Amino acid sequence: MATETTNESGIIRGGQFIVKETNPQDVFTPEDFSEEQIMMKESVTEFVDKEVVPHKERFEKKDYALTEEVMRKAGEMGFLGVAVPEEYDGLGMGFVSTMLVCDYISGATGSIATAFGAHTGIGTMPITLYGTEEQKKKYVPKLATGEWFGAYCLTEPGAGSDANSGKTKAELTEDGKHYKINGQKMWISNAGFCNVFVVFARLEDDKNITGFIVENDPSNGITLGEEEHKLGIHSSSTRQVFFNDCLVPVENMLAGRGEGFKIAMNALNVGRIKLAAACLDAQRRVISLATQYANEREQFKTPIAKFGAIRKKLADMATSAYVGESASYRAAKDIENRIHIRQEQGDEFATAELKGVEEFAIECSILKVAVSEDIQNCSDEGIQIYGGMGFSADAPMEAAWRDARISRIYEGTNEINRMLAVGMLVKKAMKGHVNLLEPAMAVANELTSIPSFDVPDFSEPLSEEMDMIKKLKKVFLMVAGSAVQKFGTELEQHQQLLMAASDILIEIYMAESAILRTQKNIARSSEEAQKEQIAMSQLYLYNAVKIIQNRAEEGIASFAEGDEQRMMLMGLKRFTKYTNLPNIVALRNTIADKVTDSNAYPF
Repeated sequence: MATETTNESGIIRGGQFIVKETNPQDVFTPEDFSEEQIMMKESVTEFVDKEVVPHKERFEKKDYALTEEVMRKAGEMGFLGVAVPEEYDGLGMGFVSTMLVCDYISGATGSIATAFGAHTGIGTMPITLYGTEEQKKKYVPKLATGEWFGAYCLTEPGAGSDANSGKTKAELTEDGKHYKINGQKMWISNAGFCNVFVVFARLEDDKNITGFIVENDPSNGITLGEEEHKLGIHSSSTRQVFFNDCLVPVENMLAGRGEGFKIAMNALNVGRIKLAAACLDAQRRVISLATQYANEREQFKTPIAKFGAIRKKLADMATSAYVGESASYRAAKDIENRIHIRQEQGDEFATAELKGVEEFAIECSILKVAVSEDIQNCSDEGIQIYGGMGFSADAPMEAAWRDARISRIYEGTNEINRMLAVGMLVKKAMKGHVNLLEPAMAVANELTSIPSFDVPDFSEPLSEEMDMIKKLKKVFLMVAGSAVQKFGTELEQHQQLLMAASDILIEIYMAESAILRTQKNIARSSEEAQKEQIAMSQLYLYNAVKIIQNRAEEGIASFAEGDEQRMMLMGLKRFTKYTNLPNIVALRNTIADKVTDSNAYPF
């Protein structure tokens, strides 16, 4: 019974942040890392600085053998097995620690980030979480140690975002001992050096695809296309894979018949939050390089880091990185807590992990979108700070920008993830898992009531910002509540409206996460010690309010008219109004001072 109480009072459900207030003490922040986690972070950083950074040029020149070599060394260090239970030769670390390793191993080049993500995530995890005991014993230890590498064959020429529409066929042989697989897969990361594929194929006319574990044996009807020529991630092996009467033992079916779509979707949930993590250290490294360049580069006899136009860029870049970290580790710990609760209630590891991540699928989609767009903007501004040099392949920004571009596409495009985030929230509300209806009705009633003209007490640090977050949640409830009322189950056909609602949801989660992290750290240090973090929280929120105003207005204009529209627009004005507008230039200068004085990303 004790667990149940914790479950009800202390542990939130996925998506509930939009209707609940969160206590700063209840969020996990990077400042909460344990000694073991800090040692792990240092160990991974040291590995990347030694094995990856000095060879940046080789990674840009399509040195696939180097990627394989670094991955093998990562396996020897135990980094490939962080999320794998100890009984299968992994380290069996908690979810936050697996995020941490993914974060710091991915920052120096997108080629290693992709190889690592594809192997540990979609290559190893489906077998770890869905495999039979025999399958796990046979394959997972080899994958966890880097003796073997894994890849994941889902995408086809005609099946991208619509993953369940694949044409690859699996047919039972007459003797009933094998499945014969025929078909074509594309964009398969690690294909050039992997030993085992997780392949999705359709049996007969099944509604859903089925997963299979397929060893990479060229003599068994498996051929690879040439390495793809890509915009970025040059040393990530990406090939087409063709299956021609490839025989797979019946015992290599993964989970049950028709379970493949479920495997694919759940693997993507984990992949999404890990992709957000994989974009974090990339931002830190880009910011540090851009800052060092700005401090050294002189124009008009002055380091360009002293110019306001450059300081604005550095402040915005640092703010996005800080916010991305805050939100990513907040969600990671929520997932870890949910996994622990399920294990306490008797679930085995695989079920607990799957259900824990699935519970926070909304947050996984939010993070995937937000952080992948932040690294793109960050590397773009990095090029701009370097000026003409930024456009040159001899400087580091050009490769960072190209590598960043794929993050908005894989693990489900950002457009798909935007629609998923709101769609999943509405489904949760309909199941009664998140109470959206009552708060939405309360906001609707508030629109017709006379507003209070009392000025709240905002003497506590970030108290006005937390009040603004409460009001922004009302904006979401007002727009999404009215849209659901208007369109019901047909809402998913209104993609532009879903995207607008999603941007509101994303900005609220990201801004709130940063404010909660900063509040928690003020409580354990001081306001003065957190002055730059306060500035970043305020700056991010200010920008978030502008985005939310814009997206909400677009949504309201698209489905409401007449008195209803006027009422909602008045509500929008009320819910996005500051009592005390922050001095944005002063905030940016506070952040830029800290970044340039540290000559690196310092937070």
